[in-house]
Amino acid sequence: MDAATHGRAGSPHVSGPRPAHLILLGLALLVFLWSAIHPHDYFTWALETFPAMIGVPLLIGLYPRFRFTTLVYTLVLLHACILMVGGHYTYAEVPLFDWLRDDHLGLVRNDFDRLGHFAQGFVPAMIAREVLLRRSPLKRGGWLIFTVMSFCMALSACYELLEWGVAEASGTQADAFLATQGDVWDTQWDMLTAGIGASLSLLCMSRWQDRELREMAQG
Repeated sequence: MDAATHGRAGSPHVSGPRPAHLILLGLALLVFLWSAIHPHDYFTWALETFPAMIGVPLLIGLYPRFRFTTLVYTLVLLHACILMVGGHYTYAEVPLFDWLRDDHLGLVRNDFDRLGHFAQGFVPAMIAREVLLRRSPLKRGGWLIFTVMSFCMALSACYELLEWGVAEASGTQADAFLATQGDVWDTQWDMLTAGIGASLSLLCMSRWQDRELREMAQG
């Protein structure tokens, strides 16, 4: 039985959560608690962290029936940390990226926002790829790549529409959430960055994910 067939039949039965997964969850909770202590403002914090606040409980609820690879859970943790750091400081004011901008790279903006949108493509690509391999007829190849890329670009577009909707509804309150930093092409750059992230994820992470899927299939 290959990894994809095994996955469609369901996750392997395990009596309890893997220690590595508990560690990842514990780290996510610690960063979440830090993020919630005196953020820049709680409106922006809630907007920036809500994907993590929805996604992590969803993964916990699915865990007994559908366990992702440790690779996916690790990437989710990294993405959640990016969201929570951005929520704490706002994406335009993360100190490390201010330091890089002013003292080292000579950039005109704080590019933590670009990192966030890169992750918005990089991490969902591995999630979508694993779900499709384990629960759909798609096999490794061109159609799988096309479908994963389409999903990631659609997700990025939906997020940009969400940002626009929040801006329309709340006015200047959403300025920190948008983090455009005066760039009229910010939306297009965000989607391009997400697309680059998804492409690099498929290029660099697919073999690693396949190896973990094979190990899951073997028990």
